[in-house]
Amino acid sequence: MKRIVKYCLLAILLACLAAIATLYWMGTRETAPGAALAAPADTGRMVEQGRYLARLGNCMACHTTQGGQAYAGGTAIPTPFGTLYGPNITPDPQTGIGDWNADDFWRALHNGKSKDGSLLYPAFPYTEYTRISRADSDALFAYLRTLEPVSQPSRPHELAFPYNQRSLLAFWRALYFQPGVLEADPGESVPWNRGRYLVEGLGHCAACHAPRNRLGATRAADGLAGGLIAGLDWYAPPLGNDPNTGLGNWSAQDIAMLLQTGMARHSTASGPMAEVVLGSSQYLNDDDALAIGTYLKSLPSTPAAGPARGPEPSAALMDHGGKLYQQHCAQCHQDQGQGSGTAWPALAGNPTVTAPSPVNTIRMVLDGGFAPATAANPWPHGMPPFGPVLADNDIAALVSYIRSSWGNQAGGVRPFEVKRVRDASTLN
Repeated sequence: MKRIVKYCLLAILLACLAAIATLYWMGTRETAPGAALAAPADTGRMVEQGRYLARLGNCMACHTTQGGQAYAGGTAIPTPFGTLYGPNITPDPQTGIGDWNADDFWRALHNGKSKDGSLLYPAFPYTEYTRISRADSDALFAYLRTLEPVSQPSRPHELAFPYNQRSLLAFWRALYFQPGVLEADPGESVPWNRGRYLVEGLGHCAACHAPRNRLGATRAADGLAGGLIAGLDWYAPPLGNDPNTGLGNWSAQDIAMLLQTGMARHSTASGPMAEVVLGSSQYLNDDDALAIGTYLKSLPSTPAAGPARGPEPSAALMDHGGKLYQQHCAQCHQDQGQGSGTAWPALAGNPTVTAPSPVNTIRMVLDGGFAPATAANPWPHGMPPFGPVLADNDIAALVSYIRSSWGNQAGGVRPFEVKRVRDASTLN
């Protein structure tokens, strides 16, 4: 009997070891790089294509510090697991990627592995970049090779144990990462396929607009259902076509306009999205901007991810909030929240206002801000901060009124929610 038990335990142990080995293999596998594309006759055109793609991917956002040299790295990327830092990707041979070739670069984008085979943390969105074509990867690399080399060592990541153990990434990858270029759907139009390629690949929209599980992986089944952006205390709204919380009332042209100018009929880019417009999407050509709008308008009306709808505000709270609105907001946003052109966006039906999380609206009232300065809107109108003149109770009443008027049904806000956002803004 003891021998049988012993053999059973041994079998269980071997089975566990085999499962671990299988998961590790699955998490470290990679597809073959294939042959690099032949050098084009017009290398200048290839470099310009790479420059355009680098802007669309917003590569500078993670690889350039404020006031630092372009693509020399050092940008802090906060996550629930610690802080990562964008590496130096200039062609410096010692501290950058000067000793890489096109295959090495493709390996990083497509397989999430560095030149030496080490696994990359998915804060570098190879989970989306894997969908990029080899031609676009080579064009990006050709552009990066033209940058001024900068001798600046990449800053080490600051991650808590056990997240600082790279080998454990293999198990995460086995569960949540599958390399694969995005193939065109022959049943859809050329603009739709181009829009999907940009949204799901180079644009990596899921990095902000998809909810994540506790291990930091995007929940594929939820699609672009929105979610809080880790470490930034902003909410990325859903990109589905729900008329209340998503893009249901938008046209493809509205979406293109927001991406290129930072302004649209229904909203104005703010917070992290304003930075995306400033550094990236304003450079979209007209066809690509409209292609993204075309694809997003095809997405289903999925339930928004986020906190439950806030409580129904009381009559007294709505009365107080209404008076504050007339005093501080109506002059620009109008009595019925309809806004005035694109300078002062509408609040009625604004997806930022009606989002499941009130954090964006609270932050705008507290801190104010400007739309991004773009070629189409170089001198954007700004909104003054009301945090210095309104108490938490007043801002809670004002935001509750905005989120519950003119057909908005997002619910009320409590003073402690305002305090939490105010405290977070002070720390940042």
